[in-house]
Amino acid sequence: MVLTAVQLLASAGFVASVTYLAFALSRVLAWRPGPVTLPADPPGVTVAKPLCGLEAEMEENLRSWMVQDYPRFQVVFGVRDADDPAIPFVRKVMADFPAVDATLVVHNGKEPGTNRKAANLVRICRVAKHPIVVVSDGDTRATPDLLTAIASRYADPAVGAVSCLTVGRPLPGLPSTLGAMFLNEEFLPSVLVSRALQPLDFCLGPTMSARRASLEAIGGFESLTNHLADDYLLGNRIAALGQKVELAPRTVSNVLHEPSLRALFLHELRWARTIRTVRPLSYAGTVVTFSVVWALGALLAFRFSPAGWLALAVALALRAGIHRAVHRTFGLGRRPAAGWMLLREILSFFVYCASHGGRRVLWKKNQFRLSGDGRLHQEVDET
Repeated sequence: MVLTAVQLLASAGFVASVTYLAFALSRVLAWRPGPVTLPADPPGVTVAKPLCGLEAEMEENLRSWMVQDYPRFQVVFGVRDADDPAIPFVRKVMADFPAVDATLVVHNGKEPGTNRKAANLVRICRVAKHPIVVVSDGDTRATPDLLTAIASRYADPAVGAVSCLTVGRPLPGLPSTLGAMFLNEEFLPSVLVSRALQPLDFCLGPTMSARRASLEAIGGFESLTNHLADDYLLGNRIAALGQKVELAPRTVSNVLHEPSLRALFLHELRWARTIRTVRPLSYAGTVVTFSVVWALGALLAFRFSPAGWLALAVALALRAGIHRAVHRTFGLGRRPAAGWMLLREILSFFVYCASHGGRRVLWKKNQFRLSGDGRLHQEVDET
C-alpha cells in the first residue's frame, strides 16, 4: 500500500512536470520579438542606473546605455558612497560621451530604508527629467534599440510599466555558467509561461520601467525602500491601479560572474526566498517544474522498471529541448555542455528546498531577514 502511494505521487508529479516543461518549450519557441518602431511622438526617457560596487565588465555595460539610438534620453547614475569603486567607471563613460545628458548622484547613505537600491532610486528620481523612467542594474547590457523598444509599448496609454526579459551571458567558470543556465532555461521560460496564462502583474528587476505618473501614484520608490522585492512590487502596484504591465520586444543581457558555487547558491537563495515571500502559492507550485527530479523519483518508485527509464528519458529530452530552444531563439551562441542540465536541476531543487528553511538572505555582503509581508530587516552590516 505504501509503495502504491509513493508510485502515485511520483507519477502525478512527473506528469505535471512534463506538462509544464512542454508548455514552457512551446512558449520559448513562440517568442517573436519582431521589429520595433519609434512612436510618432516619442516620450523622453530617464535611464536610472543605481550602482553599488563593481560589476563584471562594468564599463562595457554602462557604455551600452550611452549609445542608445533614441532622440531624447537622460542617464542618471546613482551611488551611495563617495568612495564607491564604480565612480571612476561612471566618470570615464560620461567623459567619453559628452553629448549625452548624463549625471552622477552621490547621496552619502542619507536615504532611509533597508533596500539600498530603492533608496538610491529615490535620489535618482529627484533629478529625473522625463515622463518614462527606466531602471537598469550595473551588470546589464542593452542593445542600441532598447529604449525604442521600451517606448514603443508606451504608445498604448493603458500601459503603466514595461519590463525586459533578461538573458544570462556568463563569464568563464562553472558557477557563472550554472547561474546563466538558471536565468536562461528556468527563469526566462517561467516568465513566458506566466505571461501566457494571465496578464503580467510584476516587473523584472534587471531592467524595468514605469511612467512617472504611475510611479508617483503608488508612492514612488519611497514606498519600496523597506521591501526586498522592489521590482515585483513596482509592477504589482501599478497593475493594481488597473494599468497594464508589458514586456518589451527586446531582451537585455545580464553579464554574470559568480566567483564560487557558494556565492551562486546564496544569490539564488535570496531570489528564491524573495519570490516565496511575495508569491507563496505560485512559488509552492514551482515544485512541479523539476521534471528530472520527479523522473528520478518515478524510476526509484517503480524499481527501475522500463516505465521508470522511459520517464527519465522523456524528462531529459524536454530539458534538452528547452536548452536548445532558448539558445536558438534568443541568440545566445555556444551552449553549455548538455551534461550540466542534470547538475543545474539538482542545484535548483536544492535551492527550492533550502528556501523553505528560513527567511534570512545575503545581499551585497549584508545579512537581512525577511518578514512575512516582504519587508527587509538588516541584521548584520559587514561594510
